[in-house]
Amino acid sequence: MSIFEPQPRASFDTNELAIVLSNYDLGVIESITEFPRGSRLSPKVGVVAERGKFLLKRRSTARAHPERVRLAHRVQAHLAAHGFPIAPIILTRDGRHTLVQQEGNVYELFGFVAGHAYEKTESETYDAGQALARFHIVMETFKPPETQPIPVGDYHDAPAIRSGLCSIGSSLSSHDSFSGDQAELATLVQFHLSAYDAAAEGGEAQTLPESRETIIHADWHPGNLLFRKQRVLAVVDYDSVRASETVIDVGNGALQFSMIAGGDPATWPDEIDEDRFRAFLQGYASKTPLTQNQIRAIPHLMIEALISECVPPITRTGSVGRWTGFRILQMVRRKVTWLQANIDRLAAIDLISASNDTTQSG
Repeated sequence: MSIFEPQPRASFDTNELAIVLSNYDLGVIESITEFPRGSRLSPKVGVVAERGKFLLKRRSTARAHPERVRLAHRVQAHLAAHGFPIAPIILTRDGRHTLVQQEGNVYELFGFVAGHAYEKTESETYDAGQALARFHIVMETFKPPETQPIPVGDYHDAPAIRSGLCSIGSSLSSHDSFSGDQAELATLVQFHLSAYDAAAEGGEAQTLPESRETIIHADWHPGNLLFRKQRVLAVVDYDSVRASETVIDVGNGALQFSMIAGGDPATWPDEIDEDRFRAFLQGYASKTPLTQNQIRAIPHLMIEALISECVPPITRTGSVGRWTGFRILQMVRRKVTWLQANIDRLAAIDLISASNDTTQSG
């Protein structure tokens, strides 16, 4: 995921690359270089060839169903047709396919976009919020084939998150990462269950009756946006697209673009960066107005998104990357406690003033 340290990176082997790339008409290949960005379960390489620069990606096993990939490609084609910034999908040699299937794996090839990573400026954050609003506006006119399965479900009020937390407290209490901390682990699990339930109730009461359902990105974070000169150059990684309420994307984006993180989770501050929080929401609202109820719901959704992000990897492995699940849960408790204490103040954000300030500084 975006906030936490990732798992060890998967990689390609030489024969695999040769077979997959032979499906494309790239001309003479000059170099192939590992591209260590994004999900470590989905390896990528940069390819320099006679006909340009490209990025080859192998879908992670959990997201490798061909129909799911085709949905993502239809979404990207629709976005591109409306001028939304994406990395172009490269068709196979016969001009008919947007993906390659080989030995149970699914591969995609994109034109390389030479942008830079998020530098945490307010101008970039504003533009990231604005780009999300543009995404939602364009997707309102997206019409998938009637036979196209559309994934559903998200981090809001999700039974899987509750069951995952319960499994941490039961089946993983003997895991090495929790050795000697079982008593506090039980307290942590109960805290997160209660906090998640309260946030789900708060978000439901405030926003969902006013939200519109469409195809959302469902993974809107800094690692999936490329920038140039303080503006969004391209939005990538559509692996998680699904049908849901647009405010679900806004809540997660507000969290991801305001988090203060890095290094040992024990040293992460409790608070968010409130300037970036305001800039993100102001950017979104400059294209698609947010109701007062939606704004009041966003801190609740941020709590849900934060808890939801750490639960799946801890239930699978007992850890999040190189950090123990226990250490991560302690950090999340601190941040959730801060969000809970500041919900009313965050919900009282003045988007008009933030709009003027950010526009002038950007």
